[in-house]
Parts: sequence; C-alpha cells; structure tokens
Amino acid sequence: MPTHKLLLLAGDGIGPEVMAEVKRLVAWMNAHGMGTFEYDEGLVGGSAYDAHGKAIDEATMAKAQACDAVIFGAVGGPKWDKVPYDVRPEAGLLRLRKDLGLFANIRPAICYPALADASSLKRDVVDGLDIVIIRELTGGVYFGEPKTITDLGNGQKRAVDTQVYDTYEIERISRVAFELARKRNNKVTSMEKRNVMKTGVLWNEVVQQVHAREFKDVTLEHQLADAGGMQLVRWPKQFDVIVTDNLFGDMLSDVAAMLTGSLGMLPSASLGEMDAKTRTRKAMYEPVHGSAPDIAGNGVANPIAMIASFAMALRYSFDRGKEADLIEKAIAAALDKGLRTADIKSEGCKLVGTREMGDAVIAEMERLTA
Repeated sequence: MPTHKLLLLAGDGIGPEVMAEVKRLVAWMNAHGMGTFEYDEGLVGGSAYDAHGKAIDEATMAKAQACDAVIFGAVGGPKWDKVPYDVRPEAGLLRLRKDLGLFANIRPAICYPALADASSLKRDVVDGLDIVIIRELTGGVYFGEPKTITDLGNGQKRAVDTQVYDTYEIERISRVAFELARKRNNKVTSMEKRNVMKTGVLWNEVVQQVHAREFKDVTLEHQLADAGGMQLVRWPKQFDVIVTDNLFGDMLSDVAAMLTGSLGMLPSASLGEMDAKTRTRKAMYEPVHGSAPDIAGNGVANPIAMIASFAMALRYSFDRGKEADLIEKAIAAALDKGLRTADIKSEGCKLVGTREMGDAVIAEMERLTA
C-alpha cells in the first residue's frame, strides 16, 4: 500500500483544535489498515507571521510543493489586523493557492437530514440538499493587476482592484464543472454578471463554447450572479453544479454554506491541473469556516468540516472513495444520534465539544467497520 504524504497547516484560531481531530483520525486509519498516511506540519497565517514575519515561509512552501496533499485549517484574527497588507495572515493562503496552481475550488453544500432544522430556511427547502459550487480560485479580482490605493490629495484617495480573466482560465474551470456534473445529476449552472462586466461577457461566451464543443450531454443554464444568490435561498435544490468566478464564488459558497445550518459543517477542495505523466495533481483541502477567534481555545469548535475536508482528500487525491464514504457515513450517524456542537445545537440534542464530536465520528467508524 503506498504511503500518502500530508502537510498539515493548522493555522490560527480554532485551526489547531479542529486539526487535532484529523490527526486522531489519521492515526486510527493507519492502525486499522485503511492506508499509510504520514504527515508533516508547518506554520501559516498569523502564527507564521509571529514566527517569521511573513504569512508563510519558503521552507513551508517547499513542503507544500513536495507533499501529496495539503490539509489546511484557518487563518487570521484581530491580533493581526494592523500588520502590513502583504504579510497579512490571508496572504499565506493566497500564496498557497497561487504557487500550487490550485485553480479549482470545490465546495459541496450538503444538508444532513438530522440538521435540516438547524438551517434558517424552512425544512422542505433544505432537507436533502446536495449541491456543489465550483469556484475559479487563481484569477479574477483577487489577483488582477493593477491593485492600488493612490493618494489624490485634498483628503481623497482612489482604490483600484482589477478583474481579469483569460479564455484558458474559464475553459479549465468549466471543464471541471462539466466533468463533475456527469458524475452527479448532469446539470451545470454558470453564474456571472455579463450585464455589467466585460469579464462576465467573456465568461458566458467561453462556457457556452466549451459546452457545445465537449459536453453537449450536460444540461447548461446561465444566471446572473446576483439572481443566483437569490435563487440559492429561494429554492437551492434547483441546482446541481454551479460554476462561477473567484469573487462571486467566494460569496455564493458562503451563502450556500448557511443553507446547511452552519459554516462549521462544510469542507472544500482546491485542485490544480492533472499531471499528464504522474496522473496526480496538487491539492489543498480546508473547511469553509474561518478561524473563529472568539471561540478559539475553548474546545467548542465544530470539527466536522475539517474531518470532511480530509475525506475529500481521500476521494480526490488518493482515489480512496470507500474510506471517504465511511467517514461521511460516520459523520451522519453521529448527528443522527443527536450529538451537536454549539453552532448546530437544537432542542433535545446533546451538546458536545470538539474532542467529543471527534470521538463520536471515530466511534461510528468503529461500529460501521465491525
């Protein structure tokens, strides 16, 4: 059995707490013959700034380039609000995405039946929800140049961010969406703002071309991104796979996350190009939630998104779908037994902390494999 090399970057806030549950899960899988996983660790975000004066150092980047998959926690917090912009905690995450070429962000939004009442929407709107948002991750307004703030004098300043997309960037992200849809319900909805943005015009045009040329068997729909956000909270089950740019994907995936009841429930995968020779790709897996500094250190954070992110690594990086399915079934079973962290608590359920929820997931894996 091959040895899979992981780089664990816990980051800041609740990152180390939820990452601890992944470490325990890795140890359990190694002990039960479900793979051979080795991991190294490194600093990223605010913790890296405190140690090295930058959000990620060269040694850690070298580890990220050499490993089979990066498992990432969360970065940031008020402690680092005043640090220079180019070394802010989030700069470490952006560099990982850019230098590893992680252009495709896959964010599933799944509502477990046991949590349907935890959503702010009505049960019938979210019960059984299973959609995926594919977000382009290395282009668009977050990386476009120029990106400046200019002093105009007389107390006036001008800020500029540049939204840029090339044809190839839109082609490759749309292919990811169409290929994933073929394995699901065969429907893609592309979202942009072609009514007011030239990048939206090009996005719409290129997605249509890729569809006509390579994926005629997949149903393709187009929506303006603002209308799409409204439809996500009106009737999200109309969607299967949504593909959109970096900025809109950032916002729409957070909207979709709350349909499930809590940001603490949702994992994500960020994938690079497939290497034609090795048939492998650079990849990073992270929960959608942030560093939640207000609850950090209290042992109350929800580790499910972090655990589910590791399950996505098993599925997308290591072709271990059976083990990924087992983890997801164990999460569902723990929730079915009424265990809840504070972010998803409901009447009649048992309130547990980070470690207790991790214990419950591993216990369900024990039961399911007995």
